[in-house]
Amino acid sequence: MARDMIVVGMADLKATKAPGILTTLGLGSCVGIALYDAHSKVAGLAHIMLPDSTAIQNNSNKAKFADTAVVTLISEMEKLGAKKTFMKAKIAGGAQMFAFNATNENLRVGDRNVDATKLALAKLGIPLISSETGASFGRTVELYADGGKFLIKAIGQGFREI
Repeated sequence: MARDMIVVGMADLKATKAPGILTTLGLGSCVGIALYDAHSKVAGLAHIMLPDSTAIQNNSNKAKFADTAVVTLISEMEKLGAKKTFMKAKIAGGAQMFAFNATNENLRVGDRNVDATKLALAKLGIPLISSETGASFGRTVELYADGGKFLIKAIGQGFREI
C-alpha cells in the first residue's frame, strides 16, 4: 500500500490515521510535537514557533504556540478516533541556532519552546516518552502513524529514530 507524506508547515498541525506519514521541515528553534495513539493508530504532528500565546496580541493561530497547539492537536486526533488516555508524545527541535548572549531570556527561544511544550504535555497528562532537543542544528522529522516511529534527520548528524 502506498503511503502519502503529509507535510506540516511552520505554525501548522495535522493528524492522520495509519498508514499516513506526517513530516515537518526546518525545525530550528521551533519544536515538532508528535502525538501517537497506538490503539487507534492515529498520529498528530505540530510545528510550533513560540512558547506562549498569552504573550502575543496576534495569537489566533493555535498551531503557532506550545500552549495552544497541544490542545488543538489532541482535538484533531480525537476526530479520527484517538483517545487522549492512550496518547504518548515525542518532541524534537528547540535548537539555539545563533550565538547570542544566553543570559537574555528573550533570545533563548528554543529552550523556552521546549520548556513550554513539556509543561503543556504535563498539564494535559500526556507522557513525554522521548525527545531530541537543543544543540545548534536544524532538524526534519517524520512521524509514522502505523507504528509511531519518529524519525529525525539533520544535516551532518544523519538519521535517528526516537
